[in-house]
Amino acid sequence: MRNHPSIFRRNKFAFACLVTLALFVLVAVFADALAPVDPLKTSPAALESPSFAHPFGTDDLGRDVLSGVIHGARTSISIGFIVAVLSGFVGVTIGLVAGYAGGWLDDVLMRVTELFLIPPRFFLALVIVAIFGASFTNIIIVLSITFWSSSARVIRAETLAVKERGFILAAQALGSSSTRILWREILPNVMPLVITQTVLRIGHVIFTEAALEFLGLGDANRMSWGYMLHNGQHFMRDAWWIAFFPIAAITLLLISINVVGEALNDTLNPKL
Repeated sequence: MRNHPSIFRRNKFAFACLVTLALFVLVAVFADALAPVDPLKTSPAALESPSFAHPFGTDDLGRDVLSGVIHGARTSISIGFIVAVLSGFVGVTIGLVAGYAGGWLDDVLMRVTELFLIPPRFFLALVIVAIFGASFTNIIIVLSITFWSSSARVIRAETLAVKERGFILAAQALGSSSTRILWREILPNVMPLVITQTVLRIGHVIFTEAALEFLGLGDANRMSWGYMLHNGQHFMRDAWWIAFFPIAAITLLLISINVVGEALNDTLNPKL
C-alpha cells in the first residue's frame, strides 16, 4: 500500500483515469443537483441539436440529453457497484471455502460454479431478465447471480496457494479454528486480488447492464445510458447526439475503470 500514490504519479494516464473515475462518481452522487432538468420530463423541443439551452441536445420526446447522461451515470455506477460487491461477496466466500476445505466440498462447490460459467454470461442474464422482468432490483439480482462464478474460481486458486504457506501451517498447529484461519489469515492475503477484481468487475457489469438496456430490457422508470442508446438508434442520421453522448460516457468510464484496475493490480499484487 506504501507504493500506491507513486504508481499514479509515475503513470500519468492512470492518474488521469483515476481523476476521471472520481468525477463520474461525483456526478452520480450529485446527479439531482447537476442535471438541468428531470431526465424523464418531456417537452415540445423535440430533436433539437446541441445548443446553449440544451448542451447535449434533446431526444424525440424533448427530453434533455445532458440530464439523461448525468442520471445515467447514477444508474450505471449504482448497478455496477452493488453487483460487484454482492457477487464479489458470494464469489469470495465460495472461493475461500472451496480452496481451504478441499475434498468433496471443493468438488461440489466447483461443479456448481461451473454451471454458471458454462453458458455465456450475457445470454444467461438476458434470458433471466426476460423471464422475471426488467426492474432495477431484478437487474441487480440477475447480474449478481451471473457474475459471482468467475470470482469464485480466481479466489479459490489464490486460496490454494496461500494455505500452503508457513504461517497458515503454524496457525493450524496452534489450534486456530478453520473460520479464524479463513477470515483472519487467508482473506487479508487475497484481499489485494479481491479489490482489483471488484474494480474491474464494475466495468464488466456496467457494460452488460448497458447492453441489456439497449435491447429494451431495462427499468423504464430510470434513465440509463443503455436506454438512451436504445432510443437513439432510431435517429442516428437525424439526431446523432442522442446516441453519441451516452456512447462517449460509457467508453470514457470503462476505459477509466480498466486502467485504474490495472494500476491497482500493479500496486497491490506482491508478485509484480
